[in-house]
Amino acid sequence: MASRKPPHHPPDPGRYHRPASTIPAPIPGELAIAGYGCRDFYVAAIPAALATRMVIEHHYSRSYVRNSYVHLGVFIRTRLLGVMQFGYALNPARASHVVAGTGNTDYLELNRMWLSDAAARNSESRAISYALHYIRQAMPQVRWVQSYADERCGRWGVVYQASNFLFVGAHRSLFYELDGEVFHKIVVTAHHKGGGRGRYVKANLHRARKVYFRQFRYVFFLHKGARRHLRMPPRPYPKPERPE
Repeated sequence: MASRKPPHHPPDPGRYHRPASTIPAPIPGELAIAGYGCRDFYVAAIPAALATRMVIEHHYSRSYVRNSYVHLGVFIRTRLLGVMQFGYALNPARASHVVAGTGNTDYLELNRMWLSDAAARNSESRAISYALHYIRQAMPQVRWVQSYADERCGRWGVVYQASNFLFVGAHRSLFYELDGEVFHKIVVTAHHKGGGRGRYVKANLHRARKVYFRQFRYVFFLHKGARRHLRMPPRPYPKPERPE
């Protein structure tokens, strides 16, 4: 017998069709809401296996986060040109340090996002906006969303700034550079989450070079009342020419 989804996971939408309207709106599925958008651009639920495969093939990290449980495809007209995965944070227990009173089902972290170069400019912020519309309706218990931008990517979270996220600070994280790839320390310190990549880094740690990068934290409130529980004061957006 197939296992049932935990109640806080998004409902299975069943079959759904590409939107026909040019006006963005929720996309109905046979069983539940399937996504959000319009005929030429929309986000909608896709199988976890497909989302994970796309992330491994295309995301700069070449890895997925096992904590992800919301899997959305980004469709431009009839083409699947992007993927977004949301789930728990790498350290779920610290969510309440960001927003007081937060439980594991009250928030989501954007764990992975990739869009093809074939997507038009500003597609990332549009995809995030539509994903947030979907989450509001499919998962009404989610009060806020967070994501990180890595200094090593050089953009410092410009897509989150364009999406009106709040910037609440940065911290330095340890990474390991090995054979031309960069690995977050979590693949070494986690017992099982690192998977094959973690085992590879651990076995070759003597050859790896330690590097430190800042990670910029951004948050977006889906429930306006939740913002008063924010424990980190919003700060001016960081810019490459003006480090925080």
